[in-house]
Amino acid sequence: MTDASISVTQSVVEQFTERYLRSIGCSIERSDDHWLVSVPDDIDTEITHGRHTLIRGEGTPDDDDDRTKRLHPESAFFQQLLREAGERSPSGKLSIESESDIESPEWIQNSSVEVQSAQFTPYYDRTAIVVLFRVGIETVSEYQQQLLRAVAVDTRSEESLPKLAETFLGTTTVESESATSGAVQLTKTDVRPLLETARELLLESVQGQLDDIHREASRAADSEVEEYRQMQQQRIQELQEEHSNLSSKINDLSEKINTGDEDSRVQALRERKELKSEYEELDETLNELQERRDSGFPNRQQEIRERHSLDVQVTPLTLTEVEYERGEIDFELIDGSIHQTVTLGYGSGIGVADTVRCSSCERELTERNPLQTISDGLECQSCTKER
Repeated sequence: MTDASISVTQSVVEQFTERYLRSIGCSIERSDDHWLVSVPDDIDTEITHGRHTLIRGEGTPDDDDDRTKRLHPESAFFQQLLREAGERSPSGKLSIESESDIESPEWIQNSSVEVQSAQFTPYYDRTAIVVLFRVGIETVSEYQQQLLRAVAVDTRSEESLPKLAETFLGTTTVESESATSGAVQLTKTDVRPLLETARELLLESVQGQLDDIHREASRAADSEVEEYRQMQQQRIQELQEEHSNLSSKINDLSEKINTGDEDSRVQALRERKELKSEYEELDETLNELQERRDSGFPNRQQEIRERHSLDVQVTPLTLTEVEYERGEIDFELIDGSIHQTVTLGYGSGIGVADTVRCSSCERELTERNPLQTISDGLECQSCTKER
């Protein structure tokens, strides 16, 4: 399974920042805990001209000033660089030639069968778009993650091309010197539906991750709700005890009123009146709290669950038009003295485009169920184990 994503780690932040700043004409003096960046007066950038100190990592004061900036995935300075880079070069063009390295499918790579030769014959040119999205996933109280994720879509069929997205990231990654060149030929009308398709594919691809984070956030919310419920139950018990004590005191005073002399009766009446007022207030508070408990503390639950709800921000940063070739590839396989040629659909940058099944059991050949033998067609590991 391909992974067309880059976790926005401190290392990636620093690599991107250094490459971008140098590309626009800044100079950088690096040290262990900070960088000194000089921004010339004649370059077009939102960064203030002059010298700046970039403090690496998060263990720094919260407030930046005009000349000192923090550099980490969540810092305002890094977010500014991402926006500026996207605005400066939001689109580009890239060609992946058929001369690029041919990659055997994983069901061959994990097999004992060897590839003696591979010959790709391109038949036609195709175009795809690769959109680089920034995905922010967070809850207010617990989690915050960011990914840079590329999604590739064929412009004609709107087919998802995850392998092409992975190839794109490998070609244009921050560690690479490769870059896109040329102007996009697609019009805004062409791009709009493709961008929406890419966004839908992106959300599908991160849904499992969203579900995992949502489950963790839900568990945290459940724990907080239960903690609140226990605290309120303890409060109810304390109020019930106080309620009972007041009731006993009122009963004792009523007995004094019935049996005491005139002075003591007047004093008892005054005290009973005050206690009854206190008792009624307590009774009202207790009843209200018990009603809220019996209904599950809905307002508090809503407040807690809203704080733990997911906020997913999907922002397209760049769009690249990618030209690639599709055709057929001949793999000449060898297993001991046995030779067999297999012809499959193939594309530069996307690899093998066909699903291949075992000639014996019809199971799909995959990384986990690789090719086992070519003695009688293409036979998979699973069915040979069952014999």
